[in-house]
Amino acid sequence: MKNNYEINKLADNTLILTLSGEWKSASGIPDFSAVKTLFDENKPVSGIKLELSGITDWDSALIVFIIDILEYTRKLGIKSNQNDLPPEIAGLIKLALAVPEKTGVRHDSIKIPFLELLGNKSYGFWSSIGDFFIFTGELIVSFGRFFAGMARFRARDFFVIIQECSIDALPIVSLISLLIGLILAFVGSIQLQLFGAQIYIANLVGIGIVRSMGAIMTGIIMAGRTGASYAAHLGTMETNEEIDALRTLGISPVEFLVLPRVIALTIAIPLLSLYANIIGIFGGFIVGTTMFDISFASYYHQTVNAIRFKDLWIGLIMSTVFGFLISTTGCYKGLHCERSAASVGKSTTSAVVTGIVSIVVATAFITYICAVLGI
Repeated sequence: MKNNYEINKLADNTLILTLSGEWKSASGIPDFSAVKTLFDENKPVSGIKLELSGITDWDSALIVFIIDILEYTRKLGIKSNQNDLPPEIAGLIKLALAVPEKTGVRHDSIKIPFLELLGNKSYGFWSSIGDFFIFTGELIVSFGRFFAGMARFRARDFFVIIQECSIDALPIVSLISLLIGLILAFVGSIQLQLFGAQIYIANLVGIGIVRSMGAIMTGIIMAGRTGASYAAHLGTMETNEEIDALRTLGISPVEFLVLPRVIALTIAIPLLSLYANIIGIFGGFIVGTTMFDISFASYYHQTVNAIRFKDLWIGLIMSTVFGFLISTTGCYKGLHCERSAASVGKSTTSAVVTGIVSIVVATAFITYICAVLGI
């Protein structure tokens, strides 16, 4: 039964508001402006009485509707009679009205003048540029101290970090690399099959994976996984003032926290990239041998003959650059996080986006250099 209401006026100018039917959120609440119109049409009003005996079912929607009525009549100075309300409804209304709404919690939109907004944005941009150069300088100094044997960080932390960004990442790298190999083989076979050249699926997959795809996919995976982890970890430490504690003790956070992470990921990603190459080629091998009747020996010899040594080195150089970019980006975003939980999330997201963008830009740059050098 749908909800309904009606208003009747007694001789002493008291309004009887009778509610009936089902008053639930799913059924919809009547527009309160229509109720106010009925109040205005029945003026003068000395009091109001609520009659709820016809209600079959209800939830919080009924409480909200009644509270709106009581607030409106209170502003008009009209007395409300709530003596006949069911105890459970009267209790909820009393509880809702017992705690007044806090003032100042609603945020109104603030219009900032254009010049002030432009100035704030410009200051933020140049300030971030300055912070980045300071961070880069501290990182260069830390590497100098590392090669001089003077860097201070715990070896145990370094081995834990390198395990987290290498061995722990093997499952996701295996899955993505295998799928990339399968996809490359499927896509390539569509065109190669037209010329009866299915055997060259091995060439396509082998060169594509070893020269760039293995390094790129590994880099993207590690940007979303480890780069985000670095930003979240260091951002949380910044929020908890642990970074300030290190500086107070005279320990450089870049040397103690950033340096082992950068070294670990720069070492781990090339190794993961080599592993991804093997798994990706195996994915192409599955498609070639099962769908196009290429023998194991033919696929193997075709792959070995297609992949040149310089292809392998280009992929390894790419992955090393990716590892350095992802780790420095994640650590920079974490160290320059504001001191709030929301800022940690923003820094983590920004680290992932910046890491992936830097991978794409670095890939384009390295590819251009290889084209110029003819390799």
